[in-house]
Amino acid sequence: MRLAAIDVGSNSVHMIVADATREGRIEVVDRVKEMVRLGRRSFTTGKLTDEAMDLAVRALTNFGKLARIRKVNRMRAVATSAVREARNRTAFIRRIRRETNIAVQVISGKEEARLIFIAARHALGLDGGPHLLVDVGGGSVELVLVRDGNPLWMESLKLGVARLAEHYLPDDPPSRAQLRRLEDHLESEAGALLRKARKEKIVRAIGTSGTINTLVAMARAARGEELGRLHGAGASAAEIAGLARDLVTANAALRAELPGMDAKRVDLMPAAGALVDFILRRSGAPELVACTWALREGLILSQMRTAFGHSAEDARQRSVRALAARFCGANAHGRQVARLALKLFDATAPVMGLARKSRELLEYAALLHDIGHAIDHDRHNRHSYYLIKNAELFGFEPNEIEIIAQAARGHRKQAPKLDSPELRALVPAERRMVRAFAAILRVADALDRSHFGVVKDIDVRYSPGRLIIGVDSNREKADLELWTCERRTDLLSRLLDRQVTLAR
Repeated sequence: MRLAAIDVGSNSVHMIVADATREGRIEVVDRVKEMVRLGRRSFTTGKLTDEAMDLAVRALTNFGKLARIRKVNRMRAVATSAVREARNRTAFIRRIRRETNIAVQVISGKEEARLIFIAARHALGLDGGPHLLVDVGGGSVELVLVRDGNPLWMESLKLGVARLAEHYLPDDPPSRAQLRRLEDHLESEAGALLRKARKEKIVRAIGTSGTINTLVAMARAARGEELGRLHGAGASAAEIAGLARDLVTANAALRAELPGMDAKRVDLMPAAGALVDFILRRSGAPELVACTWALREGLILSQMRTAFGHSAEDARQRSVRALAARFCGANAHGRQVARLALKLFDATAPVMGLARKSRELLEYAALLHDIGHAIDHDRHNRHSYYLIKNAELFGFEPNEIEIIAQAARGHRKQAPKLDSPELRALVPAERRMVRAFAAILRVADALDRSHFGVVKDIDVRYSPGRLIIGVDSNREKADLELWTCERRTDLLSRLLDRQVTLAR
């Protein structure tokens, strides 16, 4: 089913078109955005300007044409803070319907926060925590405190950057007096809520808006990093504080030259920097992580739930299986390797110091270990690493994707080296996990060398100085598997500090 979602925001009008399946796969077909600034002057006058409404209607007219060209089956359009608060919103919504045939629903701040939450949970999982979701719009800021994937509270505050810039930062650059007034206002409106969040010991803040993407991109550029994919990228609270100081002391011309700056947001970034720095300081969040899924993707997910009757809670498994199917079809070999790998994990995890919850990541690495064959056979393990790293795997933390990708790369040829840059970038427990997963995958992959599933089952047992893998198979048909496996046990033997042998 082809779905579309439109977000009529205070700064921009966005549209996303995506193909969705009953199994939960989502593939983005098209994205488009127009900066129309509906919030310009509306937060002080209480009315949307004719110019901004004209731009928005023109953009929505083109969005409607795109929806028809893309043969969209279902579409949902919503409007947020600027329209929500405008006295002339009813006339604007009627005009949109009359001229574009698009029915726009004005949603509450709480509903906006809920949709942002389900998008972020789908994209990042949000296990553990607590995490503070932060969506910075032109008119409002949505805050959601999340622990173990569940929202503890959701709030929408009238602290959007267009609103703050108009009311508190009229000069460019702003004066110290203006910045003090802004700080006092933020304290009055959000201080108590953020101190409440601080008591929960926030692990990190997760930003789900273009404004926060810009701040994270600027932090990465300041570190000399290539911008690349922003989803999952982060910046420390100290880096954001430094950027905030730079943004409020430079004028528009100088801000436009800052690395990573989005030219369309130059005028709003002083307010954005001050706001996000305030949120991090008051909440105690040590870092800010970018999530590129937000309101529009939440609208897609809500339509999927209506159409197919399921939620996004099992996004991890569905996105892995969709990626495997894309490159490996039915993936019988991947599923066989996963089955054998999990048997080996259950027998060896205590000895190798692997947490039970890491079992899931090994299963995903096994399912994806051979997708690189779609590019090249000889170096397919390295291509698998690249594809896993750059695919849109939903519900995962960036370090979890890195572990899966490195384990898949290590399933053949050279074992993961302790001094490799990618491995050194992980914490010690994660490095141990990668090497252990690679060791297990090397054996499990060997036990299906022919891709015919001739090994029906394995039985793993210990004896003094040895790990014995009993193989249940047709004796003659499994000769290739056993021969290959005998050459692939070296890393597992080293990690277990005992000889690994095979028995029929």
